[in-house]
Amino acid sequence: MVTKKVQQRLGFKTGEYIVYPAHGVGLITSIEEQEVAGLTLELFVISFEQDKLTLRVPVAKIKSVGMRKLAEEPEVKKALETVTGRARVKRTMWSRRAQEYEAKINSGDLIAISEVVRDLYRSDDQPEQSYSERQLFEQAMDRMSREVAAVNKLTLTEAVQLIEKNLQKGPKRGSKADAAADDEADAGEEAAA
Repeated sequence: MVTKKVQQRLGFKTGEYIVYPAHGVGLITSIEEQEVAGLTLELFVISFEQDKLTLRVPVAKIKSVGMRKLAEEPEVKKALETVTGRARVKRTMWSRRAQEYEAKINSGDLIAISEVVRDLYRSDDQPEQSYSERQLFEQAMDRMSREVAAVNKLTLTEAVQLIEKNLQKGPKRGSKADAAADDEADAGEEAAA
């Protein structure tokens, strides 16, 4: 039973886009008090339109779940610069790297997510990705593009195009010369370690 609605709590207000790490960018549709099992809880009602999902998050839990405001424009710019960099792919087992990528995506940190996009990006002339690599890339791209779109007031398609344009500015990946250079660099790092 809804007893009372308010407009603002802890710096978050209704009608504002936020980032919820486990789901990405959502819209606070309301802040309401509900009685649950005899206790009165104050809840943020967050709508994730793309996923057709509505979450009710207790106000007291927002810090522990990592809910945050959208990134500022300088951070978005830094994320777009991050994707133009050289991919940093560790020579560890895929399962370990996949866990690290998943953790970065679910951290809600825009820069960490942009690193995953950069590291898993494949241009058309590169070898095919595995299914799990493609899934992680698409998940990271989705999270990043939604936040870039919300901050820069773009459509989702325009945000994806902006990110892809920046990815293509990066060093060419996938050529045999690059692979040889990467292997030499890795061998040098291993010898130094």
